[in-house]
Amino acid sequence: MNQTRSRRKFLRDLGVGALSLPFVLNLPSLGFANQAARKQRLVVIFSPNGVVPTAFWPDAAGADFKLKASLTPLEPFRERTLIVHGLCDKVRGDGDNHMRGMGCLLTGTELFPGNIQGGSHTPAGWSSGLSIDQEIKNYLQQNEATRTRFGSLEFGVMVPDRADTWTRMVYTGPNKPVAPIDDPYQMFNKLYGRAKDQGHLKSVLDDLQADFAKLETVVSAEDKQLLEDHAAFVREMELELAAPRDNELAHAEPQLDPGVKEENDNMPRLSKMQIDLMVNSFAADFARIATLQITNSVGGAKMRWLGIDEGHHELSHEPDSNESAQDKLTRINKWYCEQMAYLANRLAETPEPGGDGSLLDNTLIVWTNELGKGNSHTLDNIPFVMVGGGLDFKMGRALNLKNIPHNRLLLSFAHGFGHRIERFGNPDFCGGGPISELT
Repeated sequence: MNQTRSRRKFLRDLGVGALSLPFVLNLPSLGFANQAARKQRLVVIFSPNGVVPTAFWPDAAGADFKLKASLTPLEPFRERTLIVHGLCDKVRGDGDNHMRGMGCLLTGTELFPGNIQGGSHTPAGWSSGLSIDQEIKNYLQQNEATRTRFGSLEFGVMVPDRADTWTRMVYTGPNKPVAPIDDPYQMFNKLYGRAKDQGHLKSVLDDLQADFAKLETVVSAEDKQLLEDHAAFVREMELELAAPRDNELAHAEPQLDPGVKEENDNMPRLSKMQIDLMVNSFAADFARIATLQITNSVGGAKMRWLGIDEGHHELSHEPDSNESAQDKLTRINKWYCEQMAYLANRLAETPEPGGDGSLLDNTLIVWTNELGKGNSHTLDNIPFVMVGGGLDFKMGRALNLKNIPHNRLLLSFAHGFGHRIERFGNPDFCGGGPISELT
């Protein structure tokens, strides 16, 4: 604690403001960055309504797998990719499969009884446990060496304003859902700690540049470049966020009923902005856990930029014999995969501040879903595709498991951070512990 105070005093004596502190404390040449401890990160990306199995899962397991149509954007990261088939959400109880698929995805435990009525089965409430991202966040925040300003960041893209079991996957505890921030402007303000009126945006860059100028003589050439890159990113984001937006963030509310019109043509732009903010937050070591929730369970996005006019949920109910719907669903999941690939690329091109390699070398990205297949609403074979080196799983392969409770994967995430818990969520589904085949 005294060391932390002395670091902050040194910077304040230089006149460096609180806005710059989290980033500056991560610069290795000042001796503040923790050189001994590797920075590990986890990102969970969510997309809804299941996948088209024949266009998603590789035909063969092992290192010689071929990426199917929905996963082709990951070709540049093939050697860093792990595709896990055979993970099943075994959690039952109240709620329909969309509700349990979302509310139990990261918690691994039952939903409370409640009055939220789904499309079938019984009504339900919130999850009865915390989610694995928050479990790992709490573990990291307990140790000064791994503690960060925010611990975790919850990003969203076109998540409805309404709060119900279909729209929340992160929980800080039983009955405690966390709403993702899907407005990049709001996330930007959170990261930089200033609530500014959107119509009268005053650049935070002026403050940052003044702080950086004070540090130029006491940091290395490499760290000076990091400071300049950080300032350039902030300037770019401010210009983007200050531009006229024509109600682009207005939320269309996805409905259970198919065919409800939705206007979310700005999803590609919003997704890119949020991913860029996430990468910047990692470079600044604002957090080491993040989620990116794109729409929600039963999400009805209309991806007109792909030439698809029908809603995603509506298409997901079409039978396998509808070849046009299968093609559109394949292209929809390919677009979601492109978001993962964009994040992987941004992380790969960003050096690890104070460490070796890139941010991707120390980050595991996990892309998942609330269902295995949309028209059957199955909770078997939930998609889990991973990219990166954050948890030292054995990558560059397709893994074919047999009916493994996904709770064991959640345990594997925790153990990858050194958090040796023996159970997570419903203990009935934790037998065997972490999945040994991952490593």
